[in-house]
Amino acid sequence: MFDYDPEKHYPTETESRVVIRFQDCDPLQHLNNAKYFDYFFNAREDQVPKLYGLEIIDLIKTYKAAWVVYNHNISYVKPAMVGEWVRIMSRILWHNHNTIVVEYYMTDDSKTQLKTVLWSTMRYVTLAEGKSTDHSGAVQDFLKATSGNLNVAETEIKDRVKVLAAELKKG
Repeated sequence: MFDYDPEKHYPTETESRVVIRFQDCDPLQHLNNAKYFDYFFNAREDQVPKLYGLEIIDLIKTYKAAWVVYNHNISYVKPAMVGEWVRIMSRILWHNHNTIVVEYYMTDDSKTQLKTVLWSTMRYVTLAEGKSTDHSGAVQDFLKATSGNLNVAETEIKDRVKVLAAELKKG
């Protein structure tokens, strides 16, 4: 379970290094569009426990609630190619009482070229009824400690793509 320490600094971004697998690519040797989701979700699932000491399943069991995706917004910038090593970063861009927006982005191995950006918007719902519920307890502490404060209502993904690409060019 996440044990919030107000004296501790929590990183807001996770990072993984992965290779693009042959079986996940199309005949042009590009990563299949649908496979980006698998790479992004698997990377975050691997990194959250390492970075924060938190298994999401523990939150689900304790609070009898989970996040359910209700919107994806993806921007494909440059293709990831078979056999290529890439970096996958993720972070919670924003949250409120019952919703989060998670940003995932992929770069080349040297983190100089942006490949893809994904925003997933998720609602926190009860397992029994599937009804929206508020974040509470350790869930709220985790979000407070790790979430950014980007105003997603005033930002479009295309603008975020430009920002991320410019940051990568600066190094």
